[in-house]
Amino acid sequence: MPSADQKNPRPRKRFRWRPWLRGLHRDVGYLAVGLTVVYALSGLAVNHIGDWDPNFNNYERAHQVAAPLPDDDQAAGDAVLAALAIDERPTEIYPSDADEITILLADRSLYVTRSTGAVTEVGQRERLVLRAANWLHLNRGKQAWTYVADGYAVFLLFLAVSGMFMLPGKKGIRRRGAILVLLGAAVPVLYVTLSGGPGGGG
Repeated sequence: MPSADQKNPRPRKRFRWRPWLRGLHRDVGYLAVGLTVVYALSGLAVNHIGDWDPNFNNYERAHQVAAPLPDDDQAAGDAVLAALAIDERPTEIYPSDADEITILLADRSLYVTRSTGAVTEVGQRERLVLRAANWLHLNRGKQAWTYVADGYAVFLLFLAVSGMFMLPGKKGIRRRGAILVLLGAAVPVLYVTLSGGPGGGG
């Protein structure tokens, strides 16, 4: 006589792949956070390179030293550096006008008027975080960083594709998700079409 279990066999559990996908999507997303911040910051900075220098902060300062300065270029340069407490050997000192000398330093230049002692300091300070991010984004690290960048691109592709299938039903890819995917894809397509694309001279 068949047992109760044989009469009513237990249904086989259906494999639920969406929880696994969500978990993998989450973990890959965590791994991609650091690189996403680097590429996002650098992308914003480099996109506006016509408006500012994304690697250096340029500055200009006015100073005053005792005048008149010596006629000898080297002596005048030494006097200016001593007055401004700059303990750095200049790369060059040369007359840039009849009454002006230019002192070139490693990351700045001093424009000095001999007769008045007016000094204009023009230089730049490194934007430490942004410069490093730009260096990575533009692949200045060459071959080694290429592998990291390729891996990050694969991560982004996975996040984009897996994200479409994480939710079932009307909020998933069959309804609302499909509309949003099409809207997002339409942005680059419309821009290329309206601007004329690479051959449009835009």
